Amino acid sequence: MPVAHAERKLPVKQLSAGIYVIQAEVAASDADREQGLMLRTKMGINEGMVFDFGAPAGVCMWMKNTLIPLSVAFIDGEGKIVNIEDMQPETTDSHCAKKTVRYALEMNQGWFKQKNIKPGSKIEGLPLR
Repeated sequence: MPVAHAERKLPVKQLSAGIYVIQAEVAASDADREQGLMLRTKMGINEGMVFDFGAPAGVCMWMKNTLIPLSVAFIDGEGKIVNIEDMQPETTDSHCAKKTVRYALEMNQGWFKQKNIKPGSKIEGLPLR
């Protein structure tokens, strides 16, 4: 059975937050960042998507056509989490970084809280250019 466009997986990079390993799909192009996790129906426990903006930017995320509840960590160029926001499925509310960031990491909602990962925590393994 052919895989629907929405279920197309992007290249995966292994990241870590303390002792926790994350299998993160990397959305580095405009098209991949725009598609994000839209229309996905599930995501594994330690799976996520990292959005690489290529340079520090003012970033906001929303959940249009996104079916699963997510938490997003906005991350600076050094890999440090700036802020974390919970996002509800199929909403167009903007969730923004509190300062310019290089990355955003989307995980299943509550993942960061369950692992006690907070602003100031470091994400290792990001594609630093």
